[in-house]
Amino acid sequence: MRAHQIMTRSVISVTPDTSIVEAANIMLKRHVSGLTVVDETGKLVGVVSEGDFIRRSEIGTGRKRGRWLRFILGPGKSASDFVHEHGRKVSEVMTDSPVTITEDTALAEIVALMERNNIKRLPVVRGDKVVGIVSRANLLQAVAGLAREVPDPTADDDHIRSRIIDTMEKSDWCPFGLNVIVRNGIVHLSGVITEERARQAAIVAAENVEGVKKVHDHLCWVDTMSGVYLNSPEDDELAKAS
Repeated sequence: MRAHQIMTRSVISVTPDTSIVEAANIMLKRHVSGLTVVDETGKLVGVVSEGDFIRRSEIGTGRKRGRWLRFILGPGKSASDFVHEHGRKVSEVMTDSPVTITEDTALAEIVALMERNNIKRLPVVRGDKVVGIVSRANLLQAVAGLAREVPDPTADDDHIRSRIIDTMEKSDWCPFGLNVIVRNGIVHLSGVITEERARQAAIVAAENVEGVKKVHDHLCWVDTMSGVYLNSPEDDELAKAS
């Protein structure tokens, strides 16, 4: 999937001269956590978000740095903090030169940009004009939308079993002696794992195959050094109940 398939197209923007109070009210009224900032020609010049309103003099949350830290950072940083905490216009608190994407940017790259830059939204530009915005909420909607996809007509038990095995055998955590039994979409996994985290990985791999209704874990854990052998938690519970 790409940005144009999930982005919000009706982007709410303000100008650099918009007041802080007006920008805050727009965000509250429109239920958004960030706004793009455009100049008189419509060119993107910045982004302002909830995070820009956290350190404000009005609510007494300005930064209070010790004398030694102020000395190390220098007067320039103190001056920048003062502007950010007391500024009256969006241009004084916004993030300028924001990270942007295009309509064809792949979702994997979008997520990587968000993580690498620690940001929650990315303006989508065509040239220097904003045509949309992708936020974490859009990614969440994309995940939720997968549940509404048309079921795979080939998702019978044999196909399910083959797909589970193919997926796991490509991974370095694949259980030794992997055995997969599928009946009416219900999967039973058995085999040997030497790393407990591989158990959850195997279950998730099976759950992600189209047509799987439930996964039963019969994977046993073995300590390669001592030879200690432990049944799966599910099998232990069944043994106690019998």
